[in-house]
Amino acid sequence: MIKNFRRGRHRVKMNQMVVYPAQMKGREEAKGMVGKTVTWKSPGGKELKGTIRSAHGGKGAVRVLFETGMPGQAIGEKVNIHE
Repeated sequence: MIKNFRRGRHRVKMNQMVVYPAQMKGREEAKGMVGKTVTWKSPGGKELKGTIRSAHGGKGAVRVLFETGMPGQAIGEKVNIHE
């Protein structure tokens, strides 16, 4: 599930999202997912693709770099993770 944009205090990175994969235990498992492909399907039917770049935090979240900027309506939606 997409949790939020990757952001700092003054800047939001529109093409990077923080994603919480299902049944993820911690940071070590998240590191094993680096390099996998992620797709999100918009309500209009368009698929946006990205890749998992790194772990984010200690609870098993990952940072996903998408090809283009993501819309705000993607927050809270589910994504598909492929090999």
